[in-house]
Amino acid sequence: MSKEKSEAKEWDEPQQWSLNQHIIEPGESSEVRFNIARLPSGSAVHVHAMIHRSDEPGPTVLLLGGVHGDEICGVEIVRQSLEQGFLEDLRCGSVIAIPLLNIYGFINFSREVPDGKDVNRSFPGNSRGSLASRVARALTRKILPYTDVALDFHTGGASRYNYPQVRYSEKSESSKKLAEIFAAPFTIPKSEIRGSFRRETIKRGIPTLVYEGGEALRLDGFAIERGINGIKRVLKHYEMISETAPIPASTTIVKASSWVRAPEAGLFRWSKSSGSKIKKGEPLGNIHDPYGSKKIVVSAPSSGYIIGHNNAPVVNVGDALFHLANLSA
Repeated sequence: MSKEKSEAKEWDEPQQWSLNQHIIEPGESSEVRFNIARLPSGSAVHVHAMIHRSDEPGPTVLLLGGVHGDEICGVEIVRQSLEQGFLEDLRCGSVIAIPLLNIYGFINFSREVPDGKDVNRSFPGNSRGSLASRVARALTRKILPYTDVALDFHTGGASRYNYPQVRYSEKSESSKKLAEIFAAPFTIPKSEIRGSFRRETIKRGIPTLVYEGGEALRLDGFAIERGINGIKRVLKHYEMISETAPIPASTTIVKASSWVRAPEAGLFRWSKSSGSKIKKGEPLGNIHDPYGSKKIVVSAPSSGYIIGHNNAPVVNVGDALFHLANLSA
């Protein structure tokens, strides 16, 4: 299927799928399990893909969570989308929902797999490579050939909270259009990272968004709700569901961003958090020494919005404290 059809809204008639030796006909729903490897105990670990197909032509939308095992909000966004039932009885097209890709990281409360490698730097993967590479390869070979549109759900890492935002590839016009439809509070054009899922999908002509919302190892209702509403808007756009989602009053296009870093080590307390509009010179937080004798005010170097902040109570010099969307760009 030509990936350019995502723009023209012309689709081939649904065909029989063969996923992991599992036949899925148009109009059927099914769960397919992919065996990735085994734990040291010998227990097999599987990636679960929930498939919902319509009888009518339409795109195949991939909903992907848990590429990083500690980013639980992404897992929950896809899980709740399945639980709410709007992925069932599609009017057209198909949905492949994978709530949790990185089983190993999830079990170990870790971004990476146990060998220390990052699945999202391992695409397209290798079936004889590292564990991360094998996970990436399974997704690349078994799922992407059926995929026309991809939504990849992430959170901030290492105590950093991300205000709901989507990132898309500037060179992909279809991804830019997809970002407009998703309508997250912030939209950020951003180059793909080598070895990332998004780079692999863009190479294949698949419009792709990376959604960032919330913080690793935390559930955040606000970020989860915004993610689910974005999914609904995308599926509604392709006429796959009848259910609607609220349209935000506006979304801010971020042309440039920068990090405010800790000038010294100490106890960190922010006074402005993600989503706040700020002015140049405005205090954003304070760093204290442990003994009550010193306080450093952290100020905004430019006007804009805070799109991410650090929740760590103790910081070292140079640590990222605030991610700012710069209005002057």
